[in-house]
Amino acid sequence: MLFRARQFKFNFPGPALVMGIVNVTPDSFSDGGRFLRRDAAVAHALRLVDQGADLLDVGGESTRPGAAPVPEREELRRVLPVIESLAGRVKIPLSIDTMKPAVARAALNAGASIVNDVAASRLNEAMWRTVSEFKAGYICMHAPPSLHKKAEAKDIVEEVRKFFGAQIKKMRAAGIRPEQIVLDPGIGFGKTPEQNLQLLGQLRRFTTWKRPLLLGVSRKSFIKKIVGGNANERLPASLACAILSIESGAQIIRAHDIAETIQAVRMAEAVLGVMKK
Repeated sequence: MLFRARQFKFNFPGPALVMGIVNVTPDSFSDGGRFLRRDAAVAHALRLVDQGADLLDVGGESTRPGAAPVPEREELRRVLPVIESLAGRVKIPLSIDTMKPAVARAALNAGASIVNDVAASRLNEAMWRTVSEFKAGYICMHAPPSLHKKAEAKDIVEEVRKFFGAQIKKMRAAGIRPEQIVLDPGIGFGKTPEQNLQLLGQLRRFTTWKRPLLLGVSRKSFIKKIVGGNANERLPASLACAILSIESGAQIIRAHDIAETIQAVRMAEAVLGVMKK
């Protein structure tokens, strides 16, 4: 299975990729405000690379519940200097975490290779045409149009499966090739804690399309509802989810804590490798 993002290529099966999170925001749920300045964001990103990150995901608009929308101009002001600085200094793919086609285009022009789109339920194809034009990687995440309005589906796993099938057809029609696509079930976006657990427990049902699966569970609030702990106390539960997702066939883990996540993932892969012999 090939994942292609502009000049970058990754083949699976192989070691899972770990994506580092760079929030250039004042209000993200875990580290909002810490890396709002360009220099702080770039230094943080370089630390993640030193720790072994395979990808970096740069975002300028918080998607936590209740976060205020960010105007396009402000989002560009936040992320472009960071991407421009990193593009000349790192040799791994940069991802732009945005819902806005114009921000995606500017980021791709500045050196990004992947678009991480939490609004992949979109009806407007402008984002997909941009991804097709640049031959960028595209992370298609499941979420309701309102992002956080709780899903009413009785079978959330089947709903996400149908969503992926429908959106892949639309993306293909817009010119995106299969090898550009990554699927993300959108843990925490418009799901109850029980639905999040159901998705984590049935990840293998999303392997039908033979596309890489990305899991973004790191420090998310549904963990608190199950085992407690504030955002900075959820690492053990985040690692548990990462390990289980690797066992279930995920290829990319999006995380805040890169060194710890890599260690957990590599140990899980070593055990699974022995079990398959």
